[in-house]
Amino acid sequence: MGIIAWIIIGLLAGVIAKALMPGKDPGGIIITMLIGIAGGLLGGWLGKVIFGVDSIDGFFDISTWIAAIVGSFILLALYRVVTGNRHSSRHA
Repeated sequence: MGIIAWIIIGLLAGVIAKALMPGKDPGGIIITMLIGIAGGLLGGWLGKVIFGVDSIDGFFDISTWIAAIVGSFILLALYRVVTGNRHSSRHA
């Protein structure tokens, strides 16, 4: 897959992960895309290590999307833990 396909999958996987995990996030569309791209790579790596499958076969392969969404979900949860309520503690 090319870089454009990874960006599209990353953006969509990040949006899906945010939809599955409602709440306020300090990140915008760029953070969503970066979390999705990194999540896709993490999900593909975890699928290969844990299940012994090559989950990054192609753009329209369901295992690619599941791996990207699961990886994005994990990274979004970690992102929320790391950032916490940092933005809500500021006063004007």
